[in-house]
Amino acid sequence: MFKTVRGRLFFITFMIGTAGWQLYSHKQETGDWLKLGLDLQGGMHLVLEVDDPEGTMTSEAKSDMIDRVDRIIRTRIDEFGVSEPLIQKSGSERLIVELAGISDEEQAKSIVTRNAFLEFKLVLPTGDVESALDRIDRRIVAVLGVDSIRAMGRDVIDQGESVEDILFRSSSDTVSADSMSAEEEAAADSLQMEENALQPFSSLLNYGDIEGTFLVNLEDVPAAQYFLDLPEVQQSLPRDQSLQWGSDIISQGVLNYQYLYVLTEEAFLTGDRLENASAQRDPQFNTPIVQFELSRAGGREFAQFSGANVGNFLAIVLDGEVMSAPVLRDRIGARGQIDMGQGTPMTEASDLALVLRAGALPARINIIEERTVGPSLGQDSIDQGSLAGLVGVLLVILIMLAYYRTAGLLAVGALSFYVLLVFGGLAGIGATLTVPGIAGLILSIGMAVDANVLIFERIREELVAGRATRTAVDEGFQHALSAIVDANITTLITALILFQFGTGPVRGFAVTLSIGIVASFVSALYVTRSFFLVYLSRKKASDPISI
Repeated sequence: MFKTVRGRLFFITFMIGTAGWQLYSHKQETGDWLKLGLDLQGGMHLVLEVDDPEGTMTSEAKSDMIDRVDRIIRTRIDEFGVSEPLIQKSGSERLIVELAGISDEEQAKSIVTRNAFLEFKLVLPTGDVESALDRIDRRIVAVLGVDSIRAMGRDVIDQGESVEDILFRSSSDTVSADSMSAEEEAAADSLQMEENALQPFSSLLNYGDIEGTFLVNLEDVPAAQYFLDLPEVQQSLPRDQSLQWGSDIISQGVLNYQYLYVLTEEAFLTGDRLENASAQRDPQFNTPIVQFELSRAGGREFAQFSGANVGNFLAIVLDGEVMSAPVLRDRIGARGQIDMGQGTPMTEASDLALVLRAGALPARINIIEERTVGPSLGQDSIDQGSLAGLVGVLLVILIMLAYYRTAGLLAVGALSFYVLLVFGGLAGIGATLTVPGIAGLILSIGMAVDANVLIFERIREELVAGRATRTAVDEGFQHALSAIVDANITTLITALILFQFGTGPVRGFAVTLSIGIVASFVSALYVTRSFFLVYLSRKKASDPISI
C-alpha cells in the first residue's frame, strides 16, 4: 500500500492530519500551540539553601541534605504539573529551581519550600503545665527583667482577663469606664500592667473549651511564642510535654483566639509511614479534608496506639502546627484524615496532599535568591528566535529553488511537511519549546535539506551516466540512503546522550533535535520521493527533469 502513489499520498495525508490534530488539541487544552520554556514565556527562578542557623553542619552533610531535598522537590514539582522544570545543584550546598509558566507564584513557593513533616501526638491534660506556670513566669522575669517586660506593653501582655470574665461578667462586678476618672483609669491600668509584668506568660493564657488546650488572644500570640522560644521556658515545661499552636482561629465575643495545645513531646508515629494522600470534601460538612493511608507497619502501630487510647484526643501535627485533634472513639487502622477547617480553599488541601505524597523535606530550606522572568524577556526571546528561524528557512528555500529548480520545489514542499510534523510531535508528547530547542529545530532543518542535497546530487550523477529519468531517480534515492541513515543515526545517538545526561536547556535542545531528525528522515526519504513519483507520473519516461 505504501509503495503505490495513492498509498503514499494517503499515508502523508494521515500524518499531516495527525500532526494538525495534536496541535489543535494542545491549543484547546492550554490556549497555546506549544508549551514554552522559562526563557520564552517567563516564570520563576529560585535558589535554595539548607537552613543551618547554628552553623553546625559540615559541607558533606549539607551536600547530602541538598541531594535528598533535590529528589523530594522533583517529585513535588512533577505532581504539581510544571513542564520541563530545571532543578540542579549549584556547588555542593545550593539548589537552583526554575519553573516556567507559573501563574501563582506563592502557591509554587509553598509547594517547593514546605517541610510537610507530619506527626501524630497525644493531647495531654493541662494540669502539669498549670502547675509549672509560676516557675515559668519567674524564669522569664529573671531572664528579661520586669522593666523590659513592662516596656513591651501590649505586644507581650494581655489585660489579664479570662475569656469568662470578658464574656460573662455582670455590670455589678465591674466599674464602667465612663464612671471612672482619668486618674483612676490610669491607676487601674498601671496596677494591672504591674501584676502582668510579674506573670508575663500565665497572664496570656485562658482556659480552652477543648481538653488539653489554652486560648491565647490573637494579638498576644507573637508575645507568647517569643516566651516559648526562650530556652529557660522550654526547660521549665513538664518533662516529655510540649506546647504547640493549633491552626484554627476561634471567635469569642469581639476577640479572636488561637488554641495552644499540651502534647506529648515525642510523636508515636510520623509521616515516614505515609503511603498515599488525597484531597477530598467532607460529605457531611462540605469542608476540605486530606485522607491519608499508612503503610502496613504504620497501620499496625496506629491501630495499637489508638486501641490503647480510646476516649483521648489525638493531635495531627503538620510542621509543628496542630491541624486537627479528633477524639479516638474506636481503634483506627491504616486510614485517617486531616480536617482543613471552614474557609480553607480546596487548592490548599490539594497542595497539602501533594507534598505529603512526595514526603517531608529532611531539613528546613531558605530561599536566598528569587527572580521572576517577566513576559517582556520571554517575548524578546520569541521574536529573536522566530526571526532567526524565518530568515534561515527563507534563505534555504531560495537557494534550493535557484540551484535545483523543480526538484528544489519538491524539496520545499517536503520541508513544509517536516515543520508541521515536528511541531505536531512536540505537542503530542507535551515537550517544551525553549530557545535552545529552536536552535535544535533549525539544525534539524539543515539536516533535512542536506539529505535532499545528497539525493539530488546522486540523481544528477545517474542522469549524467545516461540513465533514464525514473531509473535515475530510483538509483539516486537508493545510493544516498546509506549516507543519510548514517548521518541521522549518529546525530540521534548524540541527541539521546544529551537528553540522558543534560539538564534544562540542554535537554530541550536534545528533545527538539531528536524529533527533528526523525521528521527529516521521513521527509527526505519518503515524502520527497512520493512527490517525485507524483511529478514523474505526469511525464513520459523519456522526458528530462529539471534538476
